Amino acid sequence: MNRIARWAAPDPRETRPRRRDREMRELAALASGGILLTSAAMAAGWPPRLLNRRLRKGGWQRVHQGAWAAPDRLVDWLTHAWVAQKLQPHLVCSHRTAAALHLVELLGRPRAEAEFTDPRPGVYQRPGVRVHHMALDPADRAVRRGLRTTAPARTVGDLMRCLPRDEAVAAADSALSTRTVHGVRRPALLDTAALRTELATRRAGAARARTWLPLLDPRSGSPAESVARLRLHDAGLFPVTQATLRTASGRALRPDFFFPGQGLVVEVEGYAFHGTREAHTSDLHRFNDLQSCPEVRRVLRFTAAEVFHHPDRFVAEVRAALTELGN
Repeated sequence: MNRIARWAAPDPRETRPRRRDREMRELAALASGGILLTSAAMAAGWPPRLLNRRLRKGGWQRVHQGAWAAPDRLVDWLTHAWVAQKLQPHLVCSHRTAAALHLVELLGRPRAEAEFTDPRPGVYQRPGVRVHHMALDPADRAVRRGLRTTAPARTVGDLMRCLPRDEAVAAADSALSTRTVHGVRRPALLDTAALRTELATRRAGAARARTWLPLLDPRSGSPAESVARLRLHDAGLFPVTQATLRTASGRALRPDFFFPGQGLVVEVEGYAFHGTREAHTSDLHRFNDLQSCPEVRRVLRFTAAEVFHHPDRFVAEVRAALTELGN
């Protein structure tokens, strides 16, 4: 008898509710992390047709052909990634899924589907899974959260080769900088030299991605800052990023953008910035301190939503302030 629960034929003395409760306990014992592989259940003796009926009636969620999630299990991209890789061990997490595993910030809402690279030729597509067919060298591979994934340089290279400019630059900025992502403080994942080497490889989209290398800035603090910088650059405005300014008391401050000739500071704030009352109070003090710096004549503050959804207005306000201060 195995240590895990095995299916047993119905006992005629057992009532139907008790039998179903027992079978649900057996299925839960066969699951790993709330995920049940039908191969494991059948190996424990469960007849396929009965197994499928019990899973559906018990509220289990079908994640993939051959895999079910427990009724209370959150089925997200990580679940899809774990299941697909468990069933297809040759798949390697890549692109957006690898970025999430490495804590690389991306623009837009995260996709529900998991992305993989399959170094073998062929076609493998399932709902909730997207597969790219490309070669992978040993140096292109890593392991994160128990999943086989592309290494940081390969991950960012893949993103830059396939994403639009703004998304590609924001992802690269994130990987190049020290960031706090989802409450986790992580170091820079690579440097520009490693990324330049990765993009030197002849792959589709590499030539276009190389033209964006001069736009990257490891000093960027968020995707919103990256997009704001691109909007300003596109308008012919080139501020200093994260310039070091000092208050009268000697405290060092590094605003998002600074135009030294006009004394203009531009700050971009995301929705998650004021996570607590203390953070909001600290930001107010910082705003006042910025205005007290001898080099600063004006401070403009914008939300990430303004940068993303009203870029023309954002640029126009910055340009107008520069014009006024320049007179």
